Amino acid sequence: MNEPQDEQASAAADIEAVERANTAFYEAMERGDLDELTALWLPGEDLTVSCVHPGWPVLTGRGEVLRSYALIMANTEYIQFFLTDVGVSMTGDTALVTCTENILSGGPAEEGSSLGPLVGQLVVATNVFRRTPDGWKLWSHHGSPVLSETDEDEDEDSPS
Repeated sequence: MNEPQDEQASAAADIEAVERANTAFYEAMERGDLDELTALWLPGEDLTVSCVHPGWPVLTGRGEVLRSYALIMANTEYIQFFLTDVGVSMTGDTALVTCTENILSGGPAEEGSSLGPLVGQLVVATNVFRRTPDGWKLWSHHGSPVLSETDEDEDEDSPS
């Protein structure tokens, strides 16, 4: 084999591995598996990881980030992510994944119901991964809500 083919195969394998790590992140959230979610983030308290949940301030440090996920999981009865517009770019040992999170979530069940009211939300997200000896690990997650136009907004934009 020649070198360009080897490099292409290696890059394709890296992209596939990053896509698997990104999918594992969302699947761990859906299952409420904090242990698996913890294993997906860069290890070590000395490494600075960061996270921005929609509407939250920047969370810095592994402990603070993981506590935020524990809180979300404890207060979310049901969550499912449908990812669209997924893109992966890489440079060296760093990978950037951008996507749209189409989120369906529900709170605590109401009396006589097995599930609370479901709410849909669109969030654009950037996930940054670093290559480690144990595979690709999350370094940063940033989610920003996608604002949708309301009927009021449309009325204001229309000519009188």
